[in-house]
Amino acid sequence: MKTYVFPGQGSQAKGMGEGLFEAFPDLVEKADTILGYSIRTLCLDNPGGKLHFTQYTQPALYVVNALTYLKKLRDGSPKPDFLAGHSLGEYNAILAAGGFDFETGLRLVKKRGELMGRASGGAMAAVVGLTEDQIKAVLGNNALTDIDIANLNTTTQIVISGNKDSIDHAKPYFEREGADYIPLNVSAAFHSRYMQEAKDEFEQYLKEFSYSDLAIPVISNVNAKPYDPAEIVPNLAEQLRSSVRWADSIRYLIRQGEMEFEELGPGSVLTKIIAKIKAEAPVVQQGVAVGSVGTNAIDRMKEDTEGRTEFQRRINAAYQQTADWNKAYPIGTKVTCKGYKDVLITRTEAMVLFGHRAALYVEGYNGYFALDEITAG
Repeated sequence: MKTYVFPGQGSQAKGMGEGLFEAFPDLVEKADTILGYSIRTLCLDNPGGKLHFTQYTQPALYVVNALTYLKKLRDGSPKPDFLAGHSLGEYNAILAAGGFDFETGLRLVKKRGELMGRASGGAMAAVVGLTEDQIKAVLGNNALTDIDIANLNTTTQIVISGNKDSIDHAKPYFEREGADYIPLNVSAAFHSRYMQEAKDEFEQYLKEFSYSDLAIPVISNVNAKPYDPAEIVPNLAEQLRSSVRWADSIRYLIRQGEMEFEELGPGSVLTKIIAKIKAEAPVVQQGVAVGSVGTNAIDRMKEDTEGRTEFQRRINAAYQQTADWNKAYPIGTKVTCKGYKDVLITRTEAMVLFGHRAALYVEGYNGYFALDEITAG
């Protein structure tokens, strides 16, 4: 069996979609009409750095994800058995399942991006190294009751969301428990109770459209289960203020049997996260835990062990790469970055993001670049 997964905000990059816009001129023209600007120019040239503002990021990712999927079908690939998308990517999953057409999905995403881009005063941070229960304990034990869990990406890669003062205040409590605490470059508390107003307005907007039955099962971010077609509107509205239960979604899909995942869209963030989810815990298939007596179980145990070993190797390599960079280059180093013509300047030391990715923050780009994409000088 096969699942196509679509990435969400954070996977955007200048140059994404190259080669796709020419392949689907009619859809690109429709997108330009709906958005009021050139989607091709936004994605390929990123004028004024707009690609990294939520109201532009979300339509851009939706279009690139959608065209990637359509190109896949045009090239003769069969439709998948399941679909899933991370946050914004869920709209592409519903599109691929036939829940709405390209234009409807883009109008929904445009409105969603505008509402989320309008939100302010909040912040988010990635907590790496603690489980959901451990994070809840830290929040409860330290009276951090105004912080919500936003993204459950893996067992120990979780994003929290709240007002900025609370997110800043929480850092030492999590570091005391041994977690890596990484503030994210966002301006609002997405996927939290603080999005209630946006959720209510968006739900009314969603009701203005009609939806079709889903021809392929889509796994919901809200409950990590296949969508009930009748629940598209409440699910998409609730998604704005609920946790993205990505790890549980992937575990549900793995439990369906031998499952292959393919990420459609820019980057490979979800591919790496799925590899980590697979390495974190045994999978139960048809009521039998991997590890039971039998040849297949032994083979799967071996695969799980090898997967964990490989992932740990990548983690160690990321930390070594980070240490080597910080030893060689101070903050303020001029760098060139893949996909950017201009010389930029580092604003932070190198760090390990999401538990496995060596990266640093650069001025002029206002975001993180992987060290693999950076050259000093």
